[in-house]
Amino acid sequence: MGNTLRVAIIGSTGYGGVELIRFLLGHPNIQITSVISSSSSGSLLGDGFPHLRDIVTDLLDGVDVPLIREKSDLVFTATPSGVSAKLVPQLLEAGLKVIDLSGDFRLKDGALYEQWYKHDAPPQELLNEAVYGLAEIYGEEVRDVPFISNPGCYPTATLLGLIPAVKAGWIDPATLIVDAKSGVSGAGRGLGLTVHYSEMNENFLAYKVNQHQHIPEIEQVLTREAGKPVTTTFTTHLVPMTRGILCTMYASVNGNRTNAEFIQLYSEFYKGRKFVRISPEGKWPATKEVWGSNYCNIGFAADARTGRVTIVSVIDNLVKGAAGQAIQNMNLMMGWNEALGLELTPAFP
Repeated sequence: MGNTLRVAIIGSTGYGGVELIRFLLGHPNIQITSVISSSSSGSLLGDGFPHLRDIVTDLLDGVDVPLIREKSDLVFTATPSGVSAKLVPQLLEAGLKVIDLSGDFRLKDGALYEQWYKHDAPPQELLNEAVYGLAEIYGEEVRDVPFISNPGCYPTATLLGLIPAVKAGWIDPATLIVDAKSGVSGAGRGLGLTVHYSEMNENFLAYKVNQHQHIPEIEQVLTREAGKPVTTTFTTHLVPMTRGILCTMYASVNGNRTNAEFIQLYSEFYKGRKFVRISPEGKWPATKEVWGSNYCNIGFAADARTGRVTIVSVIDNLVKGAAGQAIQNMNLMMGWNEALGLELTPAFP
């Protein structure tokens, strides 16, 4: 195989798939050998995404596992939930490496998956096999494995913001409240009133209150890190912007901790991890700071009066929350520098 990895992308006509293409085109070790769409096979990707015209010139392939195996070594599955559950077993059986961007393999409990996602669960042996690729936390676990489940966008921002304090015992996980806001690209490219311009412009709304499918994913990881069951109050909101997630997290502090101490804790925890940046005291991150990039920025406000801390975490939902982290996981899987192909400066303004 050498240093060139042949890559296929299933779901190339979704926002996550298009972001994968954007970054992989600049990756020195990657050759994109197949862009795949079950609904648009035989057409040019540039017909639906004019920004890729004359850049991606191959016709879209259909979902044909033997053909995918012939043309590629690794497959990104950027498909809707419920599709990957049926497709990934075939890809793994064919001997392909797989990084799944859907939510189908993130939860280890099949019954829990069916409860929250409303689809039949994948085979339990594959739920057990899938390695959860929260790169800054479980990067060592994804090395040399054939199958990675890429985290969700909200969980990525939330967990990176909470895990260092949870592991250190500085906050009480039983008191966690997460207030999460996302741009409309997180809803995908499908049509609906929620993403209709007239409905969303100059509007701001909460949705899936206490029912968002990312809740059990967040609780599963926090339970693992805390060593005891963790439940959260997690509320998602839709913001009239295209990209970005901002999570504002509240928790009771164990003992007396200052902003400077939180900054030191997180700076040491993420030392050497290029894509997590800690804000200086008195500064809190904004989504514009990470737009179009694989960065996660985190800031703090400890409040001695209430005995609580506010943690603010921001990511680009399509990059660190999807395609960028998937490529970061691929780099780790292959034993490469995790930042390879991802070192784009955030776009500003």
